[in-house]
Amino acid sequence: MELKKIEYKLTVCKVADASDIDMAADFYFVGKTDEEVSLVCRTEDTPAKTVERDDGWRGFRIQGVLDFSLIGILSKLSGILAEHEIGIFAISTYNTDYILVKEENFARALSVLAAEGYRVV
Repeated sequence: MELKKIEYKLTVCKVADASDIDMAADFYFVGKTDEEVSLVCRTEDTPAKTVERDDGWRGFRIQGVLDFSLIGILSKLSGILAEHEIGIFAISTYNTDYILVKEENFARALSVLAAEGYRVV
C-alpha cells in the first residue's frame, strides 16, 4: 500500500463560524456538529479568528480510491503507530483516509510504516 506525504504544515482548529474559512484554499477539511465547527487546513490558511488552535501537524494519505468494502486499513495504520507511541488525528473522505501526526513524530511515523512494508512517496 502506498502512502503520500503532504508536504506542508497543518493546523487543527475550531472556528466560531464557517464563514471565517477560506473556501478557495486548495486544502482543508471541515467538520460541523451541534457542538463545533472543526477545521484542518494549511497553517498559513488558518483563519485569524479561531476558538481553539493547535499548530504543528504533518500528514499523509493512503494513495488511491479505497472501496467501502475494504476493512481495517485505518485500524492497521493507527495500530502500528500506537505501538510506537505516536498519536494520530485521522480524517476520512469519500475517496481515502488521511493521518496527521505532530511534526516532531512525522519522520519517525513514516519510517515505522516503511519498515512495516508501506511505500512512502
